[in-house]
Amino acid sequence: MTIPARISIVTIGVADVARSVRFYQAIGWERSASSMDEIAWFRTADSYLGIFGWHDLAEDANLVEPTRGTFGGVTLAINVESADMVDAALDEAVAAGGTILKPGTELPFSYGGYFADPDGHPWEVCYNRGFPFRADGRIQID
Repeated sequence: MTIPARISIVTIGVADVARSVRFYQAIGWERSASSMDEIAWFRTADSYLGIFGWHDLAEDANLVEPTRGTFGGVTLAINVESADMVDAALDEAVAAGGTILKPGTELPFSYGGYFADPDGHPWEVCYNRGFPFRADGRIQID
């Protein structure tokens, strides 16, 4: 068997599920009806974001004595259709309770910046001229 090349759900561990739910709803994300108090699901273009208690998630993954530093080695990315949309998304994240890690910046291949959600999870918001959007809402990377 070959493992399918897909990411169905990205689940992030948070200190306060209700606070994180309020944040993601404030930036306009749609919460799935199958969400519960202890875990919430948000629809994205082609997958789901899960919000779960940090310790509960570590226990579920059978991680023994987990620690959390300032950076876990993972960033999440949201591609948008223009540089103006990058700045608007960063402003919206701050208004919802997030913090700016890197303001919108012109890069050789794109324009992008980073915000952190209330638990410090880093999100990149990027307009990449080389990654056009397909009809199904996914980006095309060749």
